[in-house]
Amino acid sequence: MSIEYRINHHISAQQFVELLRHSTLAERRPVDDPDCMQGMVENGNLSVTAWSDDQLVGIARSVTDFHYCCYLSDLAVHRDFQRLGIGRRLQSVTQQQLGPRCKLILLAAPAANDYYPLLGYSNNPRCWILEPDQVLE
Repeated sequence: MSIEYRINHHISAQQFVELLRHSTLAERRPVDDPDCMQGMVENGNLSVTAWSDDQLVGIARSVTDFHYCCYLSDLAVHRDFQRLGIGRRLQSVTQQQLGPRCKLILLAAPAANDYYPLLGYSNNPRCWILEPDQVLE
C-alpha cells in the first residue's frame, strides 16, 4: 500500500468530516456544525494529509507561528489505515515544516494518552482551557 503525504493540500470540509467520522475524533469535534468545520479547514495554517490514491486517510491539522510553537489541533487516521505508521509520519512531516526551536503541542484524546510518550512527547499538566460559554469580563 502506497501512502502519499501532502503539505497544505486543499481539502473540503466534507472530506475532513468524513475522515473524522471514520476515525475516533468525530466524537470530540463539531462534525454536525458545517460552518465550524469549514472554518477549521480554512483557518489552520499547516495541514499535512495522507492519501491512498484519491482517498483522504489521515490528517495533521495545526495552527503555528513556525518558530516557537505549533498546536497540533487534529490528528486523525481512518480506522482502516490505523497501526500502519501513518499518524507517526503525519507528525514527523509536520515537525519537518517547523523551525528548529518550534515545539509541537497537542491535547491527547483519552484513548491515545499512552501513545504520545512512546513517540517522545513529554506530559505537561499545566494546560488550561477556557470554554466558549465562559466569557471573560
